[in-house]
Amino acid sequence: MQTPADPQDRHEYPAHWEADVVLRDGGTARIRPITADDADRLVSFYEQVSDESKYYRFFAPYPRLSAKDVHRFTHHDFVDRVGLAATVGGEFIATVRYDRIGADGMAASAPADEAEVAFLVQDAHQGRGVASALLEHIAAVARERGIRRFAAEVLPANTKMIKVFTDAGYTQKRSFEDGVVRLEFGLEPTDRSMAVQYAREQRAEAHSVRRLLAPGSVAVIGVGRAPGGVGRSVLGNIRDAGYRGPLYAVNNAFPDGCHEVDGVPAHRSVREIEGPVDVAVIAVPADAVPAVVAECGEHGVQGLVVLSAGYAESGPEGRERQRALVRQARAYGMRIIGPNAFGVINTAEDVRLNASLAPEMPRPGRIGMFAQSGAIGIALLSRLHRRGGGVTGVTGVSTFVSSGNRADLSGNDLLQYWFDDPDTDVVLMYLESIGNPRKFTRLARRTAAAKPLVVVQGAGSAPQGHAVRATRLPHATVSALLRQAGVIRVDTITELVDAGLLLARQPLPAGPRVTILGNSESLGILTYDRCLAEGLRPSRPLDLTTGATAADFHRALAHALADDTCDAVVVTAIPAIGEGSPDDAELAEALRSAAAAVPGKPVLVVHVELGGLAEALSAATSTHPHAGAPVLPPVPVPDDDAPEDDAPRLIPAYPAAERAVRALAEAVRYGQWRREAADPGKVPEYDDIDERKAAEIIAGLLERGEGLAVGPEDTRELLATYGIHVRPALPAPTPDAAASAARCLGYPVVLKATAPHLRHRSDLGGVRLDLTDEEQLRRAYAELTELFGPPEQLRPVVQAMAPRGVDTVVRAVIDPAAGAVLSFGLAGAASQLLGDMAHRLVPVTDRDATSLIRSIRTAPLLFGWRGSTPVDTPALEQLLLRVSRLVDDHPEVVAITLEPVVVAQHGLTVLDATIRLAPPPARDDLGPRTLPTY
Repeated sequence: MQTPADPQDRHEYPAHWEADVVLRDGGTARIRPITADDADRLVSFYEQVSDESKYYRFFAPYPRLSAKDVHRFTHHDFVDRVGLAATVGGEFIATVRYDRIGADGMAASAPADEAEVAFLVQDAHQGRGVASALLEHIAAVARERGIRRFAAEVLPANTKMIKVFTDAGYTQKRSFEDGVVRLEFGLEPTDRSMAVQYAREQRAEAHSVRRLLAPGSVAVIGVGRAPGGVGRSVLGNIRDAGYRGPLYAVNNAFPDGCHEVDGVPAHRSVREIEGPVDVAVIAVPADAVPAVVAECGEHGVQGLVVLSAGYAESGPEGRERQRALVRQARAYGMRIIGPNAFGVINTAEDVRLNASLAPEMPRPGRIGMFAQSGAIGIALLSRLHRRGGGVTGVTGVSTFVSSGNRADLSGNDLLQYWFDDPDTDVVLMYLESIGNPRKFTRLARRTAAAKPLVVVQGAGSAPQGHAVRATRLPHATVSALLRQAGVIRVDTITELVDAGLLLARQPLPAGPRVTILGNSESLGILTYDRCLAEGLRPSRPLDLTTGATAADFHRALAHALADDTCDAVVVTAIPAIGEGSPDDAELAEALRSAAAAVPGKPVLVVHVELGGLAEALSAATSTHPHAGAPVLPPVPVPDDDAPEDDAPRLIPAYPAAERAVRALAEAVRYGQWRREAADPGKVPEYDDIDERKAAEIIAGLLERGEGLAVGPEDTRELLATYGIHVRPALPAPTPDAAASAARCLGYPVVLKATAPHLRHRSDLGGVRLDLTDEEQLRRAYAELTELFGPPEQLRPVVQAMAPRGVDTVVRAVIDPAAGAVLSFGLAGAASQLLGDMAHRLVPVTDRDATSLIRSIRTAPLLFGWRGSTPVDTPALEQLLLRVSRLVDDHPEVVAITLEPVVVAQHGLTVLDATIRLAPPPARDDLGPRTLPTY
């Protein structure tokens, strides 16, 4: 961290502006404020900039900076004058600054809200996206300091810088005067600017992963002189896998004259390697890692896979060692997998990389896999190997990462890579924790719209050594938000593999209608029952009897697939004994040939003790019958679309009905999500919302202090600006006051206690309804005080009676990691005792609001359950949308509770509401892209 050293600097050094970023080519840089201590760095940086770039910056030849220039460019007040630098290895590679100006174009202070901005990028680093990253960060800084517009003057020939501004996505105005292009643009994020930022983030982070998974050359550092040990084992694994690039063994203890180890060129240091090294696999003791990282950084290594242990998993000292490792690597522009990692695998034919502790290269396939734990990684690989070879043939792994402590590269980075990786069709992830749920759900939603994402979510804590914000949401709520983002959420490693294998080679079902057929009536009925339990719509099982032949299976499956009322088929099979019974190869080929004729519907097999059938299903890689197999008659089928590729139709087989049906049910739900995601709905606009007045109310309330619980009157006023009206409740400290309040409101009225222990507890008797006159009101008042104590303890209020309906609760909360979350449920025991609440991320669309209401288990009570009157759910949807808009428009609103909301046959009534405010964060969701800080 830098510290300002000039008395003119009138603001504390803003440490929260420091950030690590990933550049376009996958390397990293650090962005931080420029201070007076940077004079020598600035001069050195400027000397390495070409004359042409200097001319573009100053509009004239400017060979060197004067002492006055250096002082000006290194002394800032961090309010009206701000400079940021991008650094690699501690040295500047680019700078940006803004100066606040007034309407006359001269230097100014607040309330002036415009600033001039200018960049300078070292020529060697142009084209890496440095200026774009700096623009994101300087814009965020400017917004924080009350600046709303940037102006930039650029020479017409400086097309690269003009492109930086025009591509940013902000609303712009351009003019040309005196041979200079003047660009003006607002700094409020737009849909286009956020889309541009996210696209740049995806390309940069995906490239940083690609550099680690598909390196042109690899060095293993810490290769033992004798066989055995981690380094020597990994070296052998890389060599035996047939890695396509140069491979080097490195150990500073190699004796002079040692030029080869196990057939691999050997060196005592990375510096001795003549060619480039893209990735270094580090397997040395933790205390020796810093020196190795320094050598790698100086040699230009692009990324590190750190297998060494002794970091955050070992306690506070190791945690600090881990943070120092990440800071050191990023200073050189390198990213890290690890430390304490199991390693990485890429089965692509032109890579063939097994830089892991797995002794054998997994079978190539279309599944991308991520796990933090090495033990879980081993379990995933071994199960997929057994199932991939025995059940689904060539279905295997495209890439695999087991990241250990996950200090740098995380599951979010892998999602960025797999999103557009042409070699990966399905993503399987074991997440012990989600350090940044907000970003994960955003990336998961985009990835799931393109390919299935199956996740086992552990209940662990935040990644050790990370300085990320931890979520306060319950585990179940985070799981619900993941499903909303299209994630296929499962509970076990077995379910992860089961679902992954189905999705890897079978099409998504068009609906929940399932046909069940097979040679066992009891197994068919068991499968039928499991389908019902999973919410599917199965037809009655078709029993082919134990005497069914391969031709019988083929004919039945082909007929089922040709049926327009069938979306998927589950085939059940048990061993059959007797003349004419099909052997495993015949049955497998019969099923495969029938399925291949209708490629648009998924087929699953439930088998009992039929290892031979599972192997036969994987062995039958064509649709032609084996020699000796009966010729199966053709069956008319619909004219469906042809398969997307020429890969063989691989039918997954499961040893238990519940496993097959669970995998199928997940595929059905995911298919439904994909169809709905194509039209996600919209966030509606409302003419009666007064956003400006709401902002004024909030600003006035926040002047009273942080963490403000808003009073009842202010709460009603603030909610009213968004068209949310809370029924007034008048205090009743005495019976006479209660009577006066009732006369003011009009009978019938409600008398209720609002003391914290009685609030929203009608079951305790603290509420008296339908009081039609003063006599009833005074009698109820006396009963309450007799039961629960004096009025000063009860805090009684009088409220006009609302129409009868269903009591509900609406909540919104700002979670530090997940962001704004809107929740809905029925008031009382359903939500408090049973946890029957549904959740959606803000902003909520009209489709989200509709599904939110229907997502709770007790939703039938809103729609006329058992003859009751259906309530006004469209009005409830509008309320949810307005609450969502309020918290989305005003990040100062950190919590809202509307309880109860009585939803009647026509309309609804909000009877009580609470709001909590807090100053908005310096950086919000719309801020610049950054890596987790250390």
